Amino acid sequence: MNRKTGMNAGQILGTLDGLQVVGLDIAKLVFQMHTVDMATGEIVNVQIKRAKVLEHFANRAPCLVGIEACGGAHHWARELSALGHTVRLLHAKAVRPFVSGNKTDAADARAIWLAVQQPGTKCVGVKSLAQQATLTLHRQRELLMKMRTMQTNALRGLLYEFGATFAKGSRALLGEVEAALESLSNKLPQMVADSLREQVQRIKALGEDIAAIEKRLVLQLRQNADMQRIAEIPGVGLLTATAAIATMGDPSAFRSAREFCAWLGLVPKQWGTGGKVRLQGISKRGDSYLRTLLIHGARSVLHHAKEPGQWLEQIQARRPANVVIVAQAAKMARTIWAVTARQQEYQRGYRSVRPQAA
Repeated sequence: MNRKTGMNAGQILGTLDGLQVVGLDIAKLVFQMHTVDMATGEIVNVQIKRAKVLEHFANRAPCLVGIEACGGAHHWARELSALGHTVRLLHAKAVRPFVSGNKTDAADARAIWLAVQQPGTKCVGVKSLAQQATLTLHRQRELLMKMRTMQTNALRGLLYEFGATFAKGSRALLGEVEAALESLSNKLPQMVADSLREQVQRIKALGEDIAAIEKRLVLQLRQNADMQRIAEIPGVGLLTATAAIATMGDPSAFRSAREFCAWLGLVPKQWGTGGKVRLQGISKRGDSYLRTLLIHGARSVLHHAKEPGQWLEQIQARRPANVVIVAQAAKMARTIWAVTARQQEYQRGYRSVRPQAA
C-alpha cells in the first residue's frame, strides 16, 4: 500500500479488480484513449476515430473503461458493456481535479484514467435504452412548455399595447383572445390581426403536441411496474413517476434512500471549519427537473391532501411553509427509492425498522 496515494501497487500501475484500466475521452468525431501497457509499462495515449472505437475494443481483452458522464456517454457505456467490458461513468467534478496543465483531449483521457482508480469515487449509473427514451419525452415536453409560455406571454404583451387585458392562465387567454381581436378589428390593421391569429394557432398546436407526449408517457407508465408502484405515493403523478424511474436508473447505485435524496439536492449544504459544521440551504445538486417535480408534488400534498398525516402536521406547526414543502419532497424521494429498491408496494403509514446489530 502506498501511504501517499492510499492505493496499492496494482492500482498505481493501471489495474483495478484484476482488469486493465482505460480512460476514454469521448467526442463527436475523434476519441482519446489513455492506458498503460501492463506487459511493457508503456504509456499509451492515442486517438481513435469514432467509427473504429467498437472495433478497437472488440479486439481487446475485458478491461475497465472510465468515461466522463457527458452527452453520448450512456450510449457508449451500453455498447462497450455489450462487448464484455466493465464501464464506469464519472461525474465531471470527479475528473476535473486530475487535469494537469492545459486542457486537451490527451490530458482529459489521462485525468479520467486517474480518477476512475481513486478509492471512494462515486460513479454515475448507466441508463438503459428505455430509461433514456422516457427522459427524451420529458425533455421534449419541457421544451414545448417553454415555447408555449414564451408565445403566450408575447401575445399578452402585444395585445396589452392596444388596451386588451386577460385573466391569468393560458386557458383564459385562449378563451378571450378571439373576442379581443374582434373588438380591436377597427383599430388593428388586417395584416396585424391575421399575424396575431396565426400566433394563437401556434400556441394551440404546441398544446396539442404537449398532450400527445403526455399520452405517450401514460403508455410508459402502464408498461412499467416500478412506475406504477411509485405512482401510488401521495404527490407523485404521471410526470414524477416516469421521470423518477428514468432518472434514478439502477436503484442499487445508491446505498440508501438518504443518499438518493442527497443526490437530488434535497438535503442541506454543509459548511464547516475549526471542527464546527453549519447547515445551510438545500444543496440543489443533481437533476433540477426531477427536483422541481418533487417540490411541486410536495406543495400539492401540503395544500390539497385530505389526510396529510401526523408527521406533516407536526413539522408544519413549527416550520415555515417552504421548509415544510422541501421536507415533504425529501420524504417523497426517500420513499420512491425504498419502494423501487425493495420491490414492494407503497404502504401508507409504514415505518421502517433498523436492523439490530449482532
